[in-house]
Amino acid sequence: MVNYTLKATCETVHVGGFSCQLPPVLQIASGDRIDVETYTGYYIYSHAPAEFVTPELLDICQNLPPDRKVGPGPHLLTGPVYIQDALPGDILEIRLEAITPRLPIGFNAIRSGWGALPQEFPDPALRFIPLNLETQTAEFPPQSGIHLPLQPFFGILGVATPDDPHSSVPPGHYGGNIDNRELQAGSRVFLPVLVPGALFSIGDGHAAQGDGEVNVTAIETSMNGSIQLILHKHLNLTVPFAETPTDFVAMGFGETLDEAFAQALKNLIGFVEKLTGISAEEAYILCSLAASFRITQVVNSPTKGVHGLLPKAILPSVESWEAPFTTLNP
Repeated sequence: MVNYTLKATCETVHVGGFSCQLPPVLQIASGDRIDVETYTGYYIYSHAPAEFVTPELLDICQNLPPDRKVGPGPHLLTGPVYIQDALPGDILEIRLEAITPRLPIGFNAIRSGWGALPQEFPDPALRFIPLNLETQTAEFPPQSGIHLPLQPFFGILGVATPDDPHSSVPPGHYGGNIDNRELQAGSRVFLPVLVPGALFSIGDGHAAQGDGEVNVTAIETSMNGSIQLILHKHLNLTVPFAETPTDFVAMGFGETLDEAFAQALKNLIGFVEKLTGISAEEAYILCSLAASFRITQVVNSPTKGVHGLLPKAILPSVESWEAPFTTLNP
């Protein structure tokens, strides 16, 4: 195992999307660890206060090469990382060991025509929100006495696809802009490998977000992370799946919440059925009794997300929880 440091620079970040044509900025072996830097605010830096715009971010925003602009999305991503021996059909595990805001400030933006209620809130708005890194809280609105606990996570964890470059906005089977607030430090995320080397990218740091992310953004901020990337050759998975310290997390994506919910439920039923050996009907009932389904996000057009949480505490001890992935399909 080797430990790497991946700084965010004009040579190591890309903006707007994913592309299998991007050359990797780092090549690692399965099991290696990376201390990674990410920045955010590429399209709003000129409106930001000085404490938000570090010299490194300013250099990226003013000098990013044209070939690092690969899609129409607003997200600045660090990567891609090439994992040796990764081939389509394999599974990439991302162990999120540490996630920490880089700066004591973040922003929230309403974009005209976006969000859950675009007609009710049609005007764009940009707010910068101080982060108290000592108390791990943010007060919003200012002087309101409302203190939000910081629960940092990366909104985007994704791999490249063999398709043409595509936007970083919608999530999908490749991961991408999942915006799942459950994926905090201590979690593991599993993504299908779709191109040789996987070409993994990370970014879109969120200091705090509610389920749904209803006004389009969280408290967006630049973020540090420590991750371990592990390649699995014996698993079969076609959609993102995750494990937190307390729950198994099945995900679903669709153009409607109904479609996203149905996919998340089917994925969780299949997982429970194979993990425990109970029937599909019994797993369906168990999900009704014990699983909690939540709206991941409704704003990453055209794809909405739902995730289902199954508490690990209710399950019997099993030799290998990974066994279900040998047959899990959406």
